[in-house]
Amino acid sequence: MSTRRLRGGRVFDPVNGVDGEVRDIAMRDGRIVALDPREPVDEEIGAGGCIVLAGGIDLHSHIGGGKVNLARLLLPQDHRRGFEPLPASANPLELASCGHCAPGTLATGYRYAEMGYTSVFEPAMAASNARHAHMEMGDVPIVDHGAYVMLGNDERFLALLSQGCDPGRLRDYVGWVVHATKALGVKVVNPAGISAFKFNQRKLDVDERHAHWQVTPRQVVASLARAVHELGLAHPLHIHASNLGVPGNIASTLATMEALEGLPGHLTHVQFHCYGTEGPKKFSSAALALAEALDAHPNCSIDVGQVLFGQTVTASGDTMRQHPNADLASPRKGVLADIECDSGCGVLPFRYREQSYVNALQWSIGLELFLRVRDPWRVVLTTDHPNGAPFTSYPHLMRLLMDKGFRDEQLARLHPEVAAQSALKDIARELTLYEIAIMTRAAPARLLGLRDRGHLGAGAAADVAVYREQANAEAMFTSAAWVFKDGEPVVREGRVVATPVGATHFAQPVFDPGVEGLLDDSPLGVHKRYAVIGHDELCACCNGGRLLPSACEARSV
Repeated sequence: MSTRRLRGGRVFDPVNGVDGEVRDIAMRDGRIVALDPREPVDEEIGAGGCIVLAGGIDLHSHIGGGKVNLARLLLPQDHRRGFEPLPASANPLELASCGHCAPGTLATGYRYAEMGYTSVFEPAMAASNARHAHMEMGDVPIVDHGAYVMLGNDERFLALLSQGCDPGRLRDYVGWVVHATKALGVKVVNPAGISAFKFNQRKLDVDERHAHWQVTPRQVVASLARAVHELGLAHPLHIHASNLGVPGNIASTLATMEALEGLPGHLTHVQFHCYGTEGPKKFSSAALALAEALDAHPNCSIDVGQVLFGQTVTASGDTMRQHPNADLASPRKGVLADIECDSGCGVLPFRYREQSYVNALQWSIGLELFLRVRDPWRVVLTTDHPNGAPFTSYPHLMRLLMDKGFRDEQLARLHPEVAAQSALKDIARELTLYEIAIMTRAAPARLLGLRDRGHLGAGAAADVAVYREQANAEAMFTSAAWVFKDGEPVVREGRVVATPVGATHFAQPVFDPGVEGLLDDSPLGVHKRYAVIGHDELCACCNGGRLLPSACEARSV
């Protein structure tokens, strides 16, 4: 491979404490290397007037699996202009693919790369649908990827927990599922609630018992968090908490944090779990309460799931909460499904409106969370694509966070009660480029255990994004000047110039293989002997991309 040097850019590399220093970055054989400034290189690229960051890492974006295809199916107009297909790209390297709310797999890779992102992680892979999810992610060009497998609503886990199964046996079961599905981590969606919905329960609070299994969400969270920790998975249990979208659900969120009993946990799209019941509409912001709770729980991290205005489509495993939202769908259609007694799926189109009190407050709450949380290493920038907004909205979100004047202009356009009452108008903080680099690069890499990603130190993967510095952060982050993937250019002046196959990250936990005996009568849609995805099969699913397994070190509680 060629040796390249980026000369004279302003570097933001929080992992190594570099905050806007002008320095050179050299790349060789897919890695960042330390070179003498006088050492000759194959290509030298002037980065004067530019900022240089590690490639972006999105740790929560729905890009693969059956729900994404359903989202595309429900919004055919997202892929057309009136009655005509959208025009093909003028770039011959870009194969036909389109869409905004739920773009096709190819367009997903192109658009992420153009913004300077080089790794994306699917947060809700159903165990019985793992092959399809890997195949779909493997179709996404350029970016590396991985997925978190959903547990905590599958019949086998709930039966074991209900029977008082030894925690070590539960841990081995979780390890086997991660191994079989080639997941990077474990996700729990509405703990026990998706299953309870199938038994005609319409809500399930943290300490309420499942009608059939007689277990509580608190028990599910505690058991899964312990299993993930003891298996040595780098990413903490990824938690979609109880009562998503329900006024007053801040109580459930705080109770879920307590349910971890000090073990690591990552609470996802917390904007949707941060609602109080104050005020005449009995719907209010609880962002301050959550920010204070996060300060008091150093074992917890969050991503926000910011809402932005316009058309999107909500795609979730949480059928219990999507069911009451069906009447709010726009356009008025949707899909609710059970998946092999393994998990659920709810897909509903939705339009967020500036003049809706609820939508405007959701917008305000998300921004409050970003700006109130003191430690940027524990809050990750997401929109829960496509649930809060498409991932292509990230540059707009960054400008809102970095520019108070722009933020105040947007606030003034909203529902008048929200604009008048929102605490956002009194928050003066503007995030810096250093903090943006943490929330979009360094923090997600740390939370996922990707030690050679998210930074620009010697030995790191040469995933690098270069932006022409501008006062308008939205314009700057929308179109990268250069993006390098493993040291090779993939974007130049906002235009895709190469489409390599991305690599697949997955965990390799150690567990007792004898746990397979528990699966003889498993309700999974395939027999256990066919359930395990081998390395060769994974490579084939992912179009021959590199496999990047993560070893796990067993821990004790």
